[in-house]
Amino acid sequence: MALYVIGDLHLSLGSDKPMDVFGGLWSNYIEKIEAGFEQLQHDDICVICGDISWGMSLEESLADFLFLSALPGRKIILKGNHDYWWETVTKMTAFFNNNGISNIDFLHNNHFQYKDAAICGTRGWILDAESENNTKITAREAGRLRASLTSAKHIDTKLVFLHYPPRFKDLLNNEILEVLKEFEIKNCWYGHIHSQGHMYAIRGEVDEVNYELISADFIDFTPKKIMD
Repeated sequence: MALYVIGDLHLSLGSDKPMDVFGGLWSNYIEKIEAGFEQLQHDDICVICGDISWGMSLEESLADFLFLSALPGRKIILKGNHDYWWETVTKMTAFFNNNGISNIDFLHNNHFQYKDAAICGTRGWILDAESENNTKITAREAGRLRASLTSAKHIDTKLVFLHYPPRFKDLLNNEILEVLKEFEIKNCWYGHIHSQGHMYAIRGEVDEVNYELISADFIDFTPKKIMD
C-alpha cells in the first residue's frame, strides 16, 4: 500500500478538447497516463489535484471518470479551475454510484486518513487578480482548507494538496499561506502550472513548508509516490 499524487490529467474522452493538439509532452498523453498508473496496486491511493476532465457536465465527463476508475488504485480527487462538471458532493456521489464508480472519492471540506497521516486540501485560487470577487473566492478557499485541516485535528501529520500554487514567482496567496502556517503544515503538493511556467514553480522548502509541483506534464504523466 502506497500514496501517490498527480494533477492536471485534462481528460477529454467524452468531449472534443484533446490535449494532444498542443504536441510536445502532451502527445499521446492518454497512453502515457495509462502507462504511468501501471506502477500502482489495487490498494494504493492516488490524490489527483484537479483539472481532471474537460467535460462541462457530469454526463459529458462520464467517459473520463470511467477511464479514471479503471486505472489501478483508489483515487481521491479535488477540484481544479477547469473542472466545470463539479457539483455538490451529494450529486457527484450519487452520479458515481449510479454509474458503478466506487473507487473515486472527493476531497472537499473534509480529509481522508492514510496510515498515520491526513490527506487534506482544496482548490485554492489565482494569485495575480485583484478584485472584490477574487478576494471573496480566496477567502472561501482558505476557509475550505481550514475546514479540511480542522476535520483532521486528531491526526498529527497533515498533508496538503492544492490545485493552484500558493506561491508562484514572486506572487503569494497570503490567505492560504496563513492557513498552512496556522496548522504547521510541512508538505504541500500542487498542480495548475504547465509548459514554460514549470521554470518559475516554487519547489523545495520555503518558510518551513516543502512545495512540490505535480502537474502531469511536469512529472511525465506518472503519479509520484510520496509515502509507502
